Amino acid sequence: MADRDPVSLPAEVRAKLAELELELSEGDITQKGYEKKRSKLIGAYFPQTAGMDPSMGQERRTPVTPSSSSRYNRRRSSGSRNERYRSDVHTEAVQAALAKHKERKMAVPMPSKRRSLVVQTSMDAYTPPDTSSGSEGEGQGDGDEEEGGDGEEEDGRGGGGTSSSQEGSISMEHWISRAIHGTSSTTTTTSSTASSSSSSTRSGGSGAAGGRLADVLAQHVHISGPHHLRHHHHHRHHKTENHSAPPDVTSYTNNTSTTDGIQVERAPGAGVAPQRQTSKYGNAELMETGDGVPVSSRVSAKIQQLVNTLKRPKRPPLREFFVDDFEELLEVQQPDPNQPKAEGAQMVAMRGEQLGVVTNWPPSLEAALQRWGTISPKAPCLTTMDTNGKPLYVLTYGKLWSRSMKVAYNLLHKLGTKQEPLVRPGDRVALVFPNNDPAAFMTAFYGCLLAEVVPVPIEVPLTRKDAGSQQIGFLLGSCGVTVALTSDACHKGLPKSPTGEIPQFKGWPKVLWFVAESKHLSKPPRDWFPHIKDANQDTAYIEYKTCKDGSVLGVTVMRIAMLTHCQALTQSCSYTEAETIVNVLDFKKDVGLWHAVLTSVMNMMHVISIPYALMKVNPLSWIQKVCQYKAKVACVKSRDMHWALVAHRDQRDVNLSSLRMLVVADGANPWSISSCDAFLNVFQTKGLKPEVICPCASSPEALTVAIRRPLEEDDAPPGRGVLSMQGLSHGVIRVDSEEKLSVLTLQDVGSVMPGALMCVVKLESVPQLCKTDEIGELCVCTVATGTAYYGLTGMTKNTFEVFPVSNSGTPISEFPFTRTGLLGFIGPAGLIFVSGKMDGLMVVGGRRHNADDIVATALAVEPMKFVYRGRIAVFSITVLHDERIVVVAEQRPDSTEEDSFQWMSRVLQAIDSIHQVGVYCLALVPSNTLPKTPLGGIHLSETKQLFLEGSLHPCNVLMCPHTCVTNLPKPRQKQPEIGPASVMVGNLVSGKRIAQASGRDLGQIEDNDQARKFLFLSEVLQWRAQTTPDHVLYTLLNSRGTIASSLTCVQLHKRAEKIAGMLAERGHLQDGDHVALVYPPGIDLIAAFYGCLYAGCVPITVRPPHPQNIATTLPTVKMIVEVSRSVCVMTTQAISKLLRSKEASAAVDARTWPPVMDTDDLPKKKPPLLYKPSNPDTLAYLDFSVSTTGMLAGVKMSHTATSAFCRSIKLQCELYPSREVAICLDPYCGLGFVLWCLCSVYSGHQSILIPPSELEVNPALWLSAVSQYKVRDTFCSYSVMELCTKGLGLQTDSLKSRGLDLSRVRTCVVVAEERPRMALSQSFSKLFKDLGLHPRAVSTSFGCRINLAICLQGTSGPDPTTVYVDMRALRHDRVRLVERGSPHSLPLMESGKILPGVRIIIANPETKGPMGESHLGEIWVHSGHNASGYFTIYGDEALQSDHFNSRLSFGDTQTVWARTGYLGFLRRTELTDASGERHDALYVVGALEEAMELRGMRYHPIDIETSVIRTHKSITECAVFTWTNLLVVVVELDGSEQEALDLVPLVTNVVLEEHYLIVGVVVVVDIGVIPINSRGEKQRMHLRDGFLADQLDPIYVAYNM
Repeated sequence: MADRDPVSLPAEVRAKLAELELELSEGDITQKGYEKKRSKLIGAYFPQTAGMDPSMGQERRTPVTPSSSSRYNRRRSSGSRNERYRSDVHTEAVQAALAKHKERKMAVPMPSKRRSLVVQTSMDAYTPPDTSSGSEGEGQGDGDEEEGGDGEEEDGRGGGGTSSSQEGSISMEHWISRAIHGTSSTTTTTSSTASSSSSSTRSGGSGAAGGRLADVLAQHVHISGPHHLRHHHHHRHHKTENHSAPPDVTSYTNNTSTTDGIQVERAPGAGVAPQRQTSKYGNAELMETGDGVPVSSRVSAKIQQLVNTLKRPKRPPLREFFVDDFEELLEVQQPDPNQPKAEGAQMVAMRGEQLGVVTNWPPSLEAALQRWGTISPKAPCLTTMDTNGKPLYVLTYGKLWSRSMKVAYNLLHKLGTKQEPLVRPGDRVALVFPNNDPAAFMTAFYGCLLAEVVPVPIEVPLTRKDAGSQQIGFLLGSCGVTVALTSDACHKGLPKSPTGEIPQFKGWPKVLWFVAESKHLSKPPRDWFPHIKDANQDTAYIEYKTCKDGSVLGVTVMRIAMLTHCQALTQSCSYTEAETIVNVLDFKKDVGLWHAVLTSVMNMMHVISIPYALMKVNPLSWIQKVCQYKAKVACVKSRDMHWALVAHRDQRDVNLSSLRMLVVADGANPWSISSCDAFLNVFQTKGLKPEVICPCASSPEALTVAIRRPLEEDDAPPGRGVLSMQGLSHGVIRVDSEEKLSVLTLQDVGSVMPGALMCVVKLESVPQLCKTDEIGELCVCTVATGTAYYGLTGMTKNTFEVFPVSNSGTPISEFPFTRTGLLGFIGPAGLIFVSGKMDGLMVVGGRRHNADDIVATALAVEPMKFVYRGRIAVFSITVLHDERIVVVAEQRPDSTEEDSFQWMSRVLQAIDSIHQVGVYCLALVPSNTLPKTPLGGIHLSETKQLFLEGSLHPCNVLMCPHTCVTNLPKPRQKQPEIGPASVMVGNLVSGKRIAQASGRDLGQIEDNDQARKFLFLSEVLQWRAQTTPDHVLYTLLNSRGTIASSLTCVQLHKRAEKIAGMLAERGHLQDGDHVALVYPPGIDLIAAFYGCLYAGCVPITVRPPHPQNIATTLPTVKMIVEVSRSVCVMTTQAISKLLRSKEASAAVDARTWPPVMDTDDLPKKKPPLLYKPSNPDTLAYLDFSVSTTGMLAGVKMSHTATSAFCRSIKLQCELYPSREVAICLDPYCGLGFVLWCLCSVYSGHQSILIPPSELEVNPALWLSAVSQYKVRDTFCSYSVMELCTKGLGLQTDSLKSRGLDLSRVRTCVVVAEERPRMALSQSFSKLFKDLGLHPRAVSTSFGCRINLAICLQGTSGPDPTTVYVDMRALRHDRVRLVERGSPHSLPLMESGKILPGVRIIIANPETKGPMGESHLGEIWVHSGHNASGYFTIYGDEALQSDHFNSRLSFGDTQTVWARTGYLGFLRRTELTDASGERHDALYVVGALEEAMELRGMRYHPIDIETSVIRTHKSITECAVFTWTNLLVVVVELDGSEQEALDLVPLVTNVVLEEHYLIVGVVVVVDIGVIPINSRGEKQRMHLRDGFLADQLDPIYVAYNM
């Protein structure tokens, strides 16, 4: 059927069809009505096939003849689109470009959303918008949106209504339009065609676009079992589930052919019901991505898809990377040698015709007003309309003159007192008048001129926090405005406070509101007369201008400039006295003010003013007024012409033959041309002459820059330029045939203004003349321009006082030029062409793009109606030293997730094809949510501001950093390290001091340490029990802070004996057997530990399962018991019951536990003999702990190491029996266990034990105990510190009043196995400073698996130091110290002082060579208390053995070192130790196994996480990990789910800016999802596994392209 020629329909039927199509697109009829009428019309011509709806075929094929109005109706396929951006050629170009793209289909993974987020934009939540939100081009070119008629438009599914109701049917129009286009229009949904996604999209789309009918039928009727999909899926993604060998994405090579990508044809949909809702994310078996490729919903499959998409070669063959050298990192992109360059001669400045001063031109505008007001007072000056189009009021020249006099008199004499008038000549006053009251405005404006007061016209502030009103306020403040003139009606409508006062608007100065209406004013006395001078250099008025960044400037216009401008316009437009002019424009500024308020009075013309409100009700009103008043001139915008086209069918008797000039105010916008053409085509038959259309170019600074003159019959026709966009992006003019896809058609805006000189200068710093084929900024030299930005001398100089120079560097004129802010060139015959605005210019990768052009491309993407009323904003943000394009659009309220995603994918491809530029971020927001300018356009700078601060709340976001960001630093190639061949001189390696350091030597310390005589801790305890039996060693506190229990030396000894007896008797244990101690933190644990030593068993302390969370905690307990080969478990009665409970059995089979003994009721008798080990190198205990990467590792501690450890700590902390130490740590592993269980027995001091879990009940417990017991030394963990900081933050005053005093604390040590958390320790210090805590007291320790404590800040010795290192150098394993606050600086705090008996060296983890001081390397330790090895049952000792006995590859190759697995560096400080030596500080940077190798550089997750957490107030926690070389960032959101999508661009930006990394996936989750271990460290690997297994229930997952 598609082959049948639709032209066989009679012309009148075609015209009617086109009209119907139009009514539908405008929303004047419903879809149903449209279908009914349509089938009636064509029923006779086509045999109707059941379920087929041939809605689309016809109008597309209508033969195009200029007279056929149907052509232009057809062209109007949508009323909502932003008509300034209309261009059929462009629309077709976009479709063609997308069709081209189709061959290489991209599989963009669709973001996953939580259901609650998906619902938010559905129809139920939709409230009808206020239709008054229409717009006017508000200074911001990028923002004018248009409204096509008032009704809500129909959904853009042109005629898919009938077909979507039948599941298997084919949508006819889909098929016809496909046959016409030859290809369908997109990549991501193959089937949605020009007619937008009809039901066919829903039920699986077509593969090959030009497919035969049979294929299409097969597509829809094919019911194949799901196995078909499955098989297909596995066949394609064979790598999907394979976690173990992730593919490498970092190869940015350009040689891979496109076929490597996922070229998935669509699997035939298995009869999917067309009314399918948005697919369920999360656990859906099969999932559709953007182009319906079924993938398993596992996240990993999506990432795989993303990986494959990213593997595609990148487009630009430019030098992609700059060399990463430390001094200056970022190199600009090298220009492409093949890019077009300007070749023309240097341009010559163009002079306009002579400004002929006609004899009767008045010497000033006030003089003109006086003249007409006195000689022809009855002549009409202004007719205003009401909203029904009836004349509301006629202002005559006589009335204007008398009323302006009255305003002038009252301004000067009735405000303030006689001695102190409020307003004097030269003062600025604000004019606040609504758009429907030009008469009041005119009167006030001329009143100001007569009083020699400077009017500043501004918009009416509607609410206190209008977008942009703050900046307007700033302008008023800087102009010193104290009085605001307004009309009666407007004054009544201003927001009022309850007392009737008008509140001060945000950012505004205090102003006096003055109603400038006649009835409120007193008559001037007979003898009073304004002083009318000739036009001079005084300021006449100030016009406001909104800049790209949202700031508002005031352009001052002098009286002479105002007059000269009116004369130039009069001459160009050949205005004559008493002509009638219809004005639709805003009369307060710009073209509307110049023609309809100023020039009209100079020539005694009659202005018919059409208010914006009337245009919205009746878009034809201006044409009707032109006919009614036989107007000679009309001033409109292209939008008004477009609206007239839409509505003209209701109007029979239109006659435009009276028009001699139709001024198109936004003629400088390249996209106005299609409205002009369309308008001419339709209205040529109604008497409109082609030469009447006169586009003009203007700017607030230069006033009218150029205007096309109304032609005489024999003049040359107006100019057209079809330019290549590729050329324009390089700033050169290349004429192109309209066949090419990416072209921009320009129309000329006439020639230079009379009396002006114009030139084009380069955009770079020096205003040098352009070549003839180069685009530059237009500059004019004439009296008739603005003279300054009020109060801003620097900016004024750059704009209004420019001296263009020729190639030789000589100025071309002695007079200054003014920059117009318009980009363009002077074409043949002196015609001026404008290609865009400076404000809309975005320079990406050295190429220029205009925001307007990108808006036009986005709006031409099917379905065109997707963007709600054409409301779309395009701007650029600077990320990583280049501008990046951001597109924000309002989506229709009824769009589904798939619609949105498909539209977004297409927009990306269209912009890529046509402009060859990547879009960095595409965001969709719900309809009517973008900030508006006073006339309803989009407030661009405000939108950008919201985007950057993360409060735009989009409902869909697609980021494409992988495709856009091509200026990353070069991936690093590893340098060969210094080998043994390089000469080592003493302690130098390659000219740097070798990084090595040691604590005090244990052998040389003389101390009266009695415990030294004993080799074993068990002996020390027995000795203490005999010598000081009643000395209290341990005191345990409960949550109320009272003593729960305590142990003296003898009590501990006796309990230990009984436990040993029990082990021997009941457990029949031999010496050397392993016993698991599963106890809560407390005294039982200590007694059980020494009981094991007395019995010769090896204890293993294990954290008991959490009663509320048995399912996850119990298996860990079981695992440690198994791995440690424990033959029995000792515990309390309560826990023993818990292990046998029902819940526990569900997690771990109760029968698999070894014998469990509870130690609550001990046997009375003690063992016959206490065990004494024969060899001090045998095992004392095993220490098990889970590392941050989730590995369970047990280390062996010998008796020798244990005693050495205790002695080292005793010396460092100066511990004696008379001391008290408060310990708030978990006692299960590492230094925490040693301090809790061992140190008191060795040193004899009293330990006050505070279980960290009790702090959850009473956060002040630890600090109160420290204060109450007057403790000098205390130990805690980061989680405890965080609990105190968060829990007591607001209570410091009440604690102080309760007498809490921390002034005695001299060391407060955080026990940690990570880089010191500076921010936390600093906030803790600051917070409790008021309670007497000395900031120097807070420090940190460092330990790891192979040595449980390497550093520990003791009592003597210098305070811990902080250094700032360059984060970029650190990525290359180099340490470069920088000043605090310098860019890329990272603060690192020393990890405490090296313990006695510990030697440290920094070695290269790969080559094992010693490293110089300025290098980051692995920390190696040699010490008496190193653990003696891992205890594992797997026996892969070889792999692990070098952790405990490694030797350097050169230098000192004899010493045996243990490798900590942590990266760090040593630095010799200026401080001295107690011994008088210079102090060596150790800085820990991070764990080697956590570090991420990306792009050849080493990154530490914590650095990226810190950047991310800083980026938005709602991000409470963050964790990063990599998968297949993609960086995945997981953030916890503290806020509404609507904020989730705000975070995606912010996270991507900050990681790019600060770390030069592209984020692959952003996952937004609820608070508490990121797992944290007992030490308060993030378990990133667990998180990764959870993410890949789809267990996180994320709020939103964004896959960055």
